[in-house]
This record gives sequence, C-alpha cells and structure tokens, in this order.
Amino acid sequence: MIIKTLSVSEINNYVKKLFDYDYILKNVSIKGEISNLKMHSSGHIYFSLKDENSKINCIMFKTDAKYIKFDLENGINVLVKGRISVYNKEGTYQLYANEIKPDGIGELYLSYEKLKNKLASEGLFDERYKLNIPKYPQKIAVITSPTGAAIRDIINVIKRRNTNVEICIFGALVQGMNGAQSIVNAIEKVNSIKGYDMIILSRGGGSLEELWCFNEEIVAYSIFNSKIPIITGVGHETDFTIADFVSDLRAPTPSAAAELAVPMKTDLENDIKNIRNHLTNMINNIINYQKENLNSKKNTIKLYSPENYIANEMLKIENYNKSIENIIKRKTIIEKSKLEGLNSLLNAHNPLNVLNKGYSLVTDNKNKVVSDVSYLNSLDEINITVKNGTTKLKIN
Repeated sequence: MIIKTLSVSEINNYVKKLFDYDYILKNVSIKGEISNLKMHSSGHIYFSLKDENSKINCIMFKTDAKYIKFDLENGINVLVKGRISVYNKEGTYQLYANEIKPDGIGELYLSYEKLKNKLASEGLFDERYKLNIPKYPQKIAVITSPTGAAIRDIINVIKRRNTNVEICIFGALVQGMNGAQSIVNAIEKVNSIKGYDMIILSRGGGSLEELWCFNEEIVAYSIFNSKIPIITGVGHETDFTIADFVSDLRAPTPSAAAELAVPMKTDLENDIKNIRNHLTNMINNIINYQKENLNSKKNTIKLYSPENYIANEMLKIENYNKSIENIIKRKTIIEKSKLEGLNSLLNAHNPLNVLNKGYSLVTDNKNKVVSDVSYLNSLDEINITVKNGTTKLKIN
C-alpha cells in the first residue's frame, strides 16, 4: 500500500471538507456555558462553550451578532445554532454561530432587562424629569383599546369620583406587532391638542408577550418626551413594564390609575370648605390685627396731638404756678417771720418807747439829740418830744 504524502494545508482542507459535508456538523444546536467571551471592535464575537467535561471555541460574525436581543456574559447558559468547521490556518475546528438564545431564561425577559438597563443609564427613569400630576384635572385623555375592559373600568371609576371631569378616549392597539407604534401615535396626537391636563395609558392584564408593546423603546421615548404628564396602569399589580418606569406615575391597575388621576368630588368640596374656613380665619385675624393697630395709632396720635400737647403744657404751667405760689407763700411766711423778729428787736431798742414811761426827748433843729446841758447854751430853740407829740421851746 502506497501512502501519499500530503502538505499541512492539504490535510487541513481535507478535514475541513469532511466537516462541511457532514449532515450533523453543518447544522448543529449546542447548549453550554459561555466563557472566554470577547466582543471585538470589528463587531465579531469570540467565545467558548463549555460543560463540566469539555469546551468548544466559537465565533459569531458581525452580520449575525447584531440580531442578539440580550447581553452576553461569561457564565450564562445559552443555546447556540450554527455549523462546525475547520479553521485552516490553525488546523482547529470551531463552531461558527449564527443564532444565540438564552437557555432557561426567556429571550423576551432578557430583552426587557437589556432595554431597562439602557434606558436607566440614559436617565429616562430619573425623578427629576418626571412631570407633576395635576391635583384637580378637568380634561383627561385615555389611551387604550376602545373595546377592552380597561376603558370601562377607567370611565366607571372617574365618573364615580367626579362627574365634572371630561374624558376623551384615544383608541390604540395595545398588543401585537403594531401596538407600540399605535401607542406612540396616540401620545403624539394628544400632545398636539391643547387643553388636556393628563394622559392615562392603560390596558388590562396579560402575558409578557401580550404586554410587550409597552416594553418597546419607541414607547419609552414617546412617554419621556410627552409634555403632558402620563399615568400608566398596565396589567395587574405584579406587572411592571418599561412604560411604568418612564411614566410620571405608575398605577398597579387601570382602575387604580383612574383613582390616582381624579380626586373624589366630596374630597374637593371638603378641601374647598377647609380652604374657605382657613381664608376666613386669616382675613378675620388680619382685620382684628389692623383694628388693634389702628386703635394703637389713634391713641398715639391722641397722646401726641397739638391739643393734648398744649393741654399738657398748660397743666405743667399750672403746676409750676402752684409750685411758685407755694414757694412764694413759704418765702413770705419766712421773711414775714424774720421781719417781725427784726421789728420786735427794733421796738425793743427804739428810744421812743421810753416816752411811754414819762420820759421826753430833747433835740435841736437838726433832730440831733441834746444829751449835754452845756450844749443848750449854744441853742436858741429846742424840740421836746413826749409820748403824745412834739413842741418847740425857745431858750432865753
């Protein structure tokens, strides 16, 4: 037997043909755990699939990789479809993947988580961007299926709570392939019309697939860009959609959305009554305060008025006059007493007082007292004063 000698390339090409023409290897589905994951800048994905005993190298080209709807990570279990062939240059075989699906977790759920994380990182869920829900809406747009149970529940709840609220229904597909675009069109239409206070975006319960249009990216951006606040009431209490996270307020059910949107009319009446009472009390308090302030100012004006000032000054003058009179009286009494004392002293020393005792006073023409007999020789005339008068005497 003659054995033909082959080159490395020839043997690798031969093995490659065996792989490529094998019925099983050219269309395989393999499940395993992703490892050695590498997302190349070219868009190609390189990774390995492994189980507890073996591993196989894999590659997915950019043209197929762009259709993956979830994030690939090391350690997750996946189902990979493709073909097994030989890489001539290295002489190794590998799996050329054209489809990857999650194993154990639904593809829709992974798509939901992927979009949720993306929108969260962009800030679409941030509270700072959420619009305030009007406390007393007058006109509400309801976007939902016009034939579903949700719209009947919403109308019943709103009419029961407040008959004065106007409800306008904007019909939309709320499931199926065209549901997302139908919802977006309805939101844009409401925003193009003036007068609406808020939007209720709603539908009844259903599976993840049935609610999927509320998890579409275009719906999320439409809610985020709406200038009118949006309340979502999608599905049951345990259902959370992307629309719920983006909306300005999430309600667990359609009925709950209507209750959150519209306050009870009786509550409004009580609020108005309380506000009226509060305003009345405030006005009364202001009036009473202003009255007291006015009276205070009147008293101040009265106290410092010119008339009162003059009267007060006159009273001061009267008091001064009385004080001066009292001082004069006291001074007069004191001086009078002093004068009487001096008078008594003068009387006591008055030489004329001795005339009452029978004595007489002899003076010359100049009223000089003659106290020496020898002085008489020089006088022609003298005055003699007794108690009852004075007489003149000539001296011979």
